[in-house]
Amino acid sequence: MGFSDRELLARIIQCEAGGEGDTGMRAVATVIMNRVNSATGEYARVSQGGSIRNIIFQKGQFNCATDTLGGKYNPQNIYNMRPEEIHYEIADWAIAGNRLNEVGTSLWFMNPYKPNCPSEFPYNGTGIKHTRINKHCFYRPTSLYNDT
Repeated sequence: MGFSDRELLARIIQCEAGGEGDTGMRAVATVIMNRVNSATGEYARVSQGGSIRNIIFQKGQFNCATDTLGGKYNPQNIYNMRPEEIHYEIADWAIAGNRLNEVGTSLWFMNPYKPNCPSEFPYNGTGIKHTRINKHCFYRPTSLYNDT
C-alpha cells in the first residue's frame, strides 16, 4: 500500500529540511504546496488539480523522492525516513492551507552549500531569488515560468 499524502509530505519535509528547524521545514512545505496549488505552468499540469503525490514524485525534482542517484543507492530518501510528530504537524499545517509568508509564491528551493544564493534557479530564468532561510535559498517564478 502506498503512503498517504500526509505521510509523503511528512517524509519529504523530514528528508529535505529535517535539520533546518521549524521555520525551515515550514518553508519547504510551503514550496511543495505552492507547486500543488499552482494555477499555471509546469506544476499546474503535474499536480493535475492538487496532487501532492504527483508533485513529490515528479522526476528530477526532489532527490529525496528517489532511491537511486547517478545510478547509485541514495540512502537519504523518503523510504528511509521515520517522521516524528513535528513533521506530521507541519504536514497537517500545510495541507490545511497554511503558508510561511517569508516564502511567498516561491516554487523552488535549493541548498547552495555556500554562503551566497545564486540570483536565479532553475538556471533557465524561470525562478529569481526571493529569500534565504537557514541553508536553503527560495526562488519565486518569473513570467517565463508560465510558458513551462
